[in-house]
Amino acid sequence: MDFRLKVFRTVAEQLSFTKAAKILFVSQPAVTKHINELEKHFGKALFNRHGNTISLTNEGEICLDYANKILSLYESLDREFIELDGNLPSKITLAASTTIAQYILPSLLSKFKSVHPEINVSLINQNSERIEALVLAKKTDLGLVEGNTNNPLLHYEPFLKDEIVLTCRASYRKFKSSELMLEDLLTLPIILREQGSGTRIVIEKAIEAKSLNLQNFNIQMELGSTESIKNYLLYSDSFAFLSIHSIARELKDRSLTIVDIKGLEILRTFQFVGLHGNYNPTSEWMKNYLINHYNLME
Repeated sequence: MDFRLKVFRTVAEQLSFTKAAKILFVSQPAVTKHINELEKHFGKALFNRHGNTISLTNEGEICLDYANKILSLYESLDREFIELDGNLPSKITLAASTTIAQYILPSLLSKFKSVHPEINVSLINQNSERIEALVLAKKTDLGLVEGNTNNPLLHYEPFLKDEIVLTCRASYRKFKSSELMLEDLLTLPIILREQGSGTRIVIEKAIEAKSLNLQNFNIQMELGSTESIKNYLLYSDSFAFLSIHSIARELKDRSLTIVDIKGLEILRTFQFVGLHGNYNPTSEWMKNYLINHYNLME
């Protein structure tokens, strides 16, 4: 019932079955089934259906109020048991690849420290390949990676969705159209992340799926951080594939712009990574915190 209430709350907050499914990493039919079962259980319609849009009924508003209270109690109970058992860690070490460490975790960790000021948090920022090596060496409580890698010694769980987009400085006017063809990529001056970068691995696979090869691209330079690439773009006529999370501020202030490529969409999932068969209460607790609070921020 607690997960069903979480599904209901997410749908109520997003007012969309599709968005709720993406946030919860379940299928849309599964979300619909949970809502239908909840409505059947209470004998009340919780949502008004208006074609492609939905809204809460009066009963739905009441249910949302209680769902928030119940789920908050669950979180308090988990926290209480951890504290009673003396399992609240004094230090947590996280290892995250660049995009996650720079653009996702800071706001979440700031919130975490306000709730748990007594816990010392250490964040290691490396590329995905090195993060996996740290997890294998047991030098971090929790790893977070960007690439779609599949090391048989490691266990992967989804964290959140991301899209990699082609971007350049907004004042660059070489192309009249905002959409390019796939073959145009071969002529563009491209800036890439270094070998081993999770972002680069995803780009390579997406390009190969379109029968293209990065070796045939006009690679101008390889840089070791997303910030370096963004700053380079601002002073050049180059292009780069970057996470949409990493350029949110630049899109808002219109210093960078997205260039659409017809027929090319690069999607990925940021993932938690841990050792197979190695249960770590600290990592599980932190994992749940990050998932729940990121969804609240969204």
